[in-house]
Amino acid sequence: MTTELRRLRNYINGEFKDAADGGTIEVINPATGDAYATSPLSREADVDAAMAAAAAAFPAWRDATPAERQKALLKIADAFEERAEDLLAAECENTGKPVELTRSEEFPMMVDQIRFFAGAARMLEGRASGEYMEGFTSMVRREPVGVCAQVAPWNYPMMMAVWKFAPALAAGNTVVLKPSDTTPASTVLIAEIIGAILPKGVFNVICGDRETGRLMVEHSTPAMASITGSVRAGMQVAASAAKDVKRVHLELGGKAPVVVFEDTDIAKAVEDISVAGYFNAGQDCTAATRVLVHEAIHDEFVEALAKAAADTKTGGPDDADVLYGPLNNANQLEQVTGFIDRLPAHAKVEAGGHRVGDKGYFYAPTVVSGLKQDDEIVQQEVFGPVITVQSFRDEAQAVEWANGVEYALASSVWTKDHARAMRLSKALDFGCVWINTHIPLVAEMPHGGFKKSGYGKDLSAYGFDDYTRIKHVMTSLDG
Repeated sequence: MTTELRRLRNYINGEFKDAADGGTIEVINPATGDAYATSPLSREADVDAAMAAAAAAFPAWRDATPAERQKALLKIADAFEERAEDLLAAECENTGKPVELTRSEEFPMMVDQIRFFAGAARMLEGRASGEYMEGFTSMVRREPVGVCAQVAPWNYPMMMAVWKFAPALAAGNTVVLKPSDTTPASTVLIAEIIGAILPKGVFNVICGDRETGRLMVEHSTPAMASITGSVRAGMQVAASAAKDVKRVHLELGGKAPVVVFEDTDIAKAVEDISVAGYFNAGQDCTAATRVLVHEAIHDEFVEALAKAAADTKTGGPDDADVLYGPLNNANQLEQVTGFIDRLPAHAKVEAGGHRVGDKGYFYAPTVVSGLKQDDEIVQQEVFGPVITVQSFRDEAQAVEWANGVEYALASSVWTKDHARAMRLSKALDFGCVWINTHIPLVAEMPHGGFKKSGYGKDLSAYGFDDYTRIKHVMTSLDG
């Protein structure tokens, strides 16, 4: 007996539509490895239609007052809460995430972030109007940039969609958003919810693959391209956008150092770091995956971390007693497995290091010790439930090794020495430095990195500002 797959559709100009040429992609549930839906494989005609709709809707949405945009976003947040169970079901089918953990740890933050940007819509900032030259008054206008082409990743499909559309809409832009080809279901449902609130064409969703994203970024209509994804994808977007000087907003990979000093409370640090490393199967650019621990406590720390890994459980969406679900797709399982298979002889797998079960894409919580700074697994993003451990001798070496990767998104320092913590918060070349914690985010504070982790900020007023442009207006006092 063949189960009929659910059909997901694009949302363009207020209507759900198949791809113009009928192309589709099978969507796989990573907890089972089985297809559960098809989504459109959008191409030029679909991208053209979505961009045309967004461009046509832009003037009216741009001219809506901040209060009107705020009201719309607050309605969206309320509607998300009303459809919470539907959104959770779609997200967990998308990703295999534990339902209860997603309900408690992701969904409230997501709704709060929409409400934050609703408030930001009415808090436009700029220099005070004044006479900076005799006889002339200057003022600053903060305006939306226009149509925004946005590409969201598969690790947090719902939340990353919010990080894209909420500041863009709050600032008065219109949006064409593409979810990952492996996780379109929750974004299509978001389109249904938002479509009942916003004017036609303000928010559009097109599904597809990497080629679809390329067509969006290279299209002549968008004034801005925003992507959360791999460094390779970000570099391709930046190169494509450069052809017509589009604005680009990039949130790319990470390889967060977790610097643990000898005065740290080992039990508390291990508990917090293991959660921050394994949450969402380590599929988080800020995950606590690269631990640098002082040589004086190295062996004790590794032993405790290996035990924490052994006690950490992975399982399906309906299992309430697990910390994380499967890796998102077969390619990701192969990538994580490859890193472990290629470990150098001096490395030691202290826990895990293997697939769990033969159904779905589950991987055991893993700890690897004995590593050197130039090892592949230290330098490159694994994006899986794997924590590496290195031993450092002093503060200078810790900083050197922490900064000695091409990524610069997030980091943390674990010490009771306040002065040391302040020194490292300055010395660590990362967009975020946590002290005695790792991974909490709040809507009011910026999230974004340096180096190959990209540029631009998500969340906060800085994230809102990224979706605006600045215009100087000067008037003569004589006329």
